[in-house]
Amino acid sequence: MNWIILIIAGLCEVGFSYCLGRAKLLTGTAWMAWMLGFIIFTIISMSLLAKVTQTLPIGTVYPIWTGIGAVGTVIIGILFFEEPFTFKRLFFISTLIISIIGLKCL
Repeated sequence: MNWIILIIAGLCEVGFSYCLGRAKLLTGTAWMAWMLGFIIFTIISMSLLAKVTQTLPIGTVYPIWTGIGAVGTVIIGILFFEEPFTFKRLFFISTLIISIIGLKCL
């Protein structure tokens, strides 16, 4: 169950990154709405992360949480913010994913 909570926490990190990306393009009440989403996702993500660290080792949990956030944010950037999709990006994201799997297997 804790691994599922960790994955949800990582996806919430992707959510707050997405909100930041949207907010930077806007002003006024639309900016405030996206920033509210950022705050909500941040609180949920950090709360779930804190819960998971009570039972799983922080040396494994934190890199996996940040890795999910990093990989997810790159994918969001490519899909929604017109960031480039190149072989180099794919290669380094793949190495990050392999590293996350390696930590899980330890």
